[in-house]
Amino acid sequence: MTNQRERFARFQHLHALDEAFVIPNPWDAGSARLLTSLGFEALATSSAGYAFAKGKRDSSATLSREELLANAAEIVAATHLPVSADLEAGFGSAPETCAETIRLACEAGLVGGSIEDASGDPARPLYDFSLAVERIQAAAEATRGLPFLLTARAENYLCGRPDLDDTIRRLQAFSTAGADVLYAPGLPDLESIRIVCDAVDKPVNVVMGLAGPTFSVAELSAAGVRRISVGGSFARAAFGALLRAAQEVRTQGTFDYAREAIPGATLAALLAAEEQKG
Repeated sequence: MTNQRERFARFQHLHALDEAFVIPNPWDAGSARLLTSLGFEALATSSAGYAFAKGKRDSSATLSREELLANAAEIVAATHLPVSADLEAGFGSAPETCAETIRLACEAGLVGGSIEDASGDPARPLYDFSLAVERIQAAAEATRGLPFLLTARAENYLCGRPDLDDTIRRLQAFSTAGADVLYAPGLPDLESIRIVCDAVDKPVNVVMGLAGPTFSVAELSAAGVRRISVGGSFARAAFGALLRAAQEVRTQGTFDYAREAIPGATLAALLAAEEQKG
């Protein structure tokens, strides 16, 4: 676990800086190596990106803990960078299930992971406040003594509950329960992001690349954000390029898309360089 602890120390350091860092989201070993070659300092898995690659929906009903952790382990093995994981809602409503998920994630070589408070139940899309806090507390207790940074997610804005006060209440309670990083995806504007950052005492992660407004790294850093992820948007960008290329061939019978494709030799060199580092 020495190498894992060294990665964990680097990951901790990134969150302690006075400016934001970008943590992009690969979905397999190849995309992890490509992103590593570009000089990013940490990576985070994407359940959405993995689901797209497997022809599935991004849902706990279609993605198992075992397959997502296996995917995460492949990404960990493909890079020398710290890797955090999208652990959905912990793969079960019970606090002890969340704790077990954290232990298994650490065993897979991950140095961080997120647990969200979305229940998956359309009738009650968010876990009740008390249970949501209990789940984060159990996950935090499971990290004790382990090289693992816990991120707690308040999913209000992705679950049709755009309540900033409740989002902040949840994040503050998650911090008290032991979360190391706080995350509220889908905040509508820079002012909301700034209010959240000012209201909590832990580093805040913000995701860019979703529908809606986007802000620069400099703008987010000035607002108090300390970590910026891209979720499944890199994977969607890759699928978008595939779709445009396929549509060109199917509808026009031309192959102009190849002019924008990365040369095979260039891609091979990037991937081989990272493989040698690993």
